[in-house]
Amino acid sequence: MSINALKNKRIVIAGSRKTDEMSLIVEKQGGIPIIRSLQGLTMFDEDLLAEPLRKFAEQGTDWLILTTGMGSESLIAAAHKLDIGQAVLERMTQSKIATRGYKTSAFLKRSGLKAVVSDDDGTMQGLMDNLSAYDFEGQRVWIQLHGEPAPELVSFLQSKGALQVESVLPYKHVPPDPATLETLMTELAEGSLDTICFTTAVQVHYLFKYAIETERKASLLEAFEGKIVAAAVGKVTEEALKGHGVKRIVVPELERMGALIIEIGRYYELIEGKEA
Repeated sequence: MSINALKNKRIVIAGSRKTDEMSLIVEKQGGIPIIRSLQGLTMFDEDLLAEPLRKFAEQGTDWLILTTGMGSESLIAAAHKLDIGQAVLERMTQSKIATRGYKTSAFLKRSGLKAVVSDDDGTMQGLMDNLSAYDFEGQRVWIQLHGEPAPELVSFLQSKGALQVESVLPYKHVPPDPATLETLMTELAEGSLDTICFTTAVQVHYLFKYAIETERKASLLEAFEGKIVAAAVGKVTEEALKGHGVKRIVVPELERMGALIIEIGRYYELIEGKEA
């Protein structure tokens, strides 16, 4: 791949983390990085964990489903602050554990825990597919979520006969600045951008939510069908884009931000090579 694969390309970074690192990678390939954070803030509320963690330490659960590495780490940290860290870890070892995503699997490895079910592609659908082989009749299930509820997972478990499903949501997303959303929508309409890099599904949902609220979803999809290239860091983000009707999506094999920028460069080299 050419060192200038992104020459003069205006690449939007929709995330709020590691934007300096991503910008540098874009610049090294000749591109112009533009930060338009669609993530908002992620707020952690320890108070929401105290009661469910104490209950977990006392009663345990049959199945423990961990969906994010950061959220899992936060559970243990909060448990230690409550002086029940060891009790929570012991209850975890007594549970059948299912994980979603490679970061959650890495957390288990660091903690000396083992999963019965592990879904490394990071999607809820992949997790449910892997769980479908197990019997949940009369079982208690405890789910660690991150910034969004997962009604499809809860419904799936209930349909499999789960006696009790409890979801813990210590992190909550705060919406991005409306001015940022409006600026991005205007830039998309003007065609002054080339690519948007989405690093989480939340960013996708906020952009389309705003487009729907301002009656511009059709024009947003039209932009993605034309000049603007949608790029997703991994399968979860890709599925979010597909769910909103985006058809052309650049996705790297390795779910990393640096790999995403490199894959965009490869895409442009391939397309522009054909056009030449």
